[in-house]
Amino acid sequence: MNFCRVILIGLAFAAVLPMSPAHVEDKPPVAPAPTLILRPKSAEPVPTEKLDAAIRRGVDFLVANQNKDGSWGTPALKGGVPIFADIGTYHAYSIATTSLTVSALIETGGNAQEVLRAIERGEEHLFTELPKVRRDQPALINNVWAHAYGIQALVRMHHRVPGDVERKKRIEELIRGQYEKLTKYESVEGGWGYYDFDGGTQRPASSSTSFVNAAVLVAFAEAKEIGISPPEKILKRAIKMTQYQRQSDGTYLYGTYLWARPTMGINRPGGSLGRSQACNLALRLWGDEKVTDTDLKSWLDRLVSRNGWLSMGRKKPIPHESFFQVAGYFYYFGHYYAAMIIPLLPAADRPFYQDHLATILLDLQEADGSWWDYQLYNYHKPYGTAFALMSLAACKKEQPKR
Repeated sequence: MNFCRVILIGLAFAAVLPMSPAHVEDKPPVAPAPTLILRPKSAEPVPTEKLDAAIRRGVDFLVANQNKDGSWGTPALKGGVPIFADIGTYHAYSIATTSLTVSALIETGGNAQEVLRAIERGEEHLFTELPKVRRDQPALINNVWAHAYGIQALVRMHHRVPGDVERKKRIEELIRGQYEKLTKYESVEGGWGYYDFDGGTQRPASSSTSFVNAAVLVAFAEAKEIGISPPEKILKRAIKMTQYQRQSDGTYLYGTYLWARPTMGINRPGGSLGRSQACNLALRLWGDEKVTDTDLKSWLDRLVSRNGWLSMGRKKPIPHESFFQVAGYFYYFGHYYAAMIIPLLPAADRPFYQDHLATILLDLQEADGSWWDYQLYNYHKPYGTAFALMSLAACKKEQPKR
């Protein structure tokens, strides 16, 4: 037995030791693996008239589908599956959806009377309901989405009627109110998550989630532009936790709970396509020098070249059932933040991405003028359309000044 073990050990060592040239068979050299080229070819320029027509149809859809109380979306299950939610989550979804829709109409709706009336009704709903948004129950913290997109809507409302001093003061106080909520519902790790399945504690034990952090940080940056700076403590912690989730290949973890699974499908490039746009934008806006123009363009190139990985998750009824665990709701979310990156690039680089993004989104407009990617009760069409409209607005070659 001992002799056999010696023989086996010797064979094992022989298997791993490099062979001398005399033992190497005369084989042709193996060609190196081809370099992965993610830079797409240029897209055909999209005529302004085509962009305007699609935007008009999207705006018309939103105006026609506003609720009587001025909001958009309902908790009615319109296909898909009923994901975990209670009444507070429905309220948060409603306010987040209404905030996005108001933002989109302000940015793209023009001055038609029916659009202005829809904006005014939506704003009044936000004035009344946004202060009421709360955590649903210990496990559900989807209100963070309403606070983030509420801030963005309030910033646009602040710009819309610049001469009304009292209105602007009211808006500024509402923004500060959202800061208080985001401080209250901040994860113990820093940043934010939308579930707390661990502790259900007063200070949420939620996993710091990269793309939630990104959405809030972008909203913070916009609010800072109008002179309402966010609390320094939660700002720094959110930046730090987003940086912590950035991997060496430019992907971002879904959340810190997956820190030990960095190569899980959802954390690989195909799974991070929608998140990397938002996270890169957020960190760049807050001065992270590690997010370079090259990084921004590289991930925009990936979004275009590998759009199919993201699109295969679109309209699937169960979250994360697609390849790389992509969920449908990442689709227009990812394109929205990609569109926000374009103005940060050198002017000469922008048309390339504007044409690509416009081409992708125009092909996906539904017959009724909407866009949607995931059947989230009955909120999906308004929020998807809002994301798409603001993305298309960024694809116009001549950007209007605020």
